[in-house]
Amino acid sequence: MAVSRAMRRLLRVLEIEEEQCRLALESALGELQRLKRALAATAEQDRRGRLLVVASAYSGEPSDRLAGLEEARAARSHAAALAPRIAETTQDVAEQRQTYLAKRVERRQAQALIQETEARDAVEAGRRAQRTLDDWFLNRLNRTRIASAQVTTADISLRDKPASE
Repeated sequence: MAVSRAMRRLLRVLEIEEEQCRLALESALGELQRLKRALAATAEQDRRGRLLVVASAYSGEPSDRLAGLEEARAARSHAAALAPRIAETTQDVAEQRQTYLAKRVERRQAQALIQETEARDAVEAGRRAQRTLDDWFLNRLNRTRIASAQVTTADISLRDKPASE
């Protein structure tokens, strides 16, 4: 049984769906990485603010101290705002990964089914070719036997006839 065109179209559709899910997963992963980099930058901003506060203690500048405290407060506020978005994006990445893996399994199942059908078809074609070859050889052998039997019958007929005739 040959692989139907519908089955090949299904495989193609599954490949396209898998590709779309992979691209969505990569996009979600990119967003997660962007948020994590923003969180790291916020941590660096907090560190710089604290260093500014320490430096102001040595210099005695109250404006540096206030600027450092405000920078650290802004960084903590920004980090607090990023935390839920990171958690949400992490959940989205997990869902996208599950969807991608499910689509990949679907595609691989269809692909395996097509390959199995093609392998079965190839085995059957090999069997048909061997059967044809066997039939040809058997017919040739039978023709040779029949021809040999006719020659033998003709020889016997000639021996049984009297020479005078």
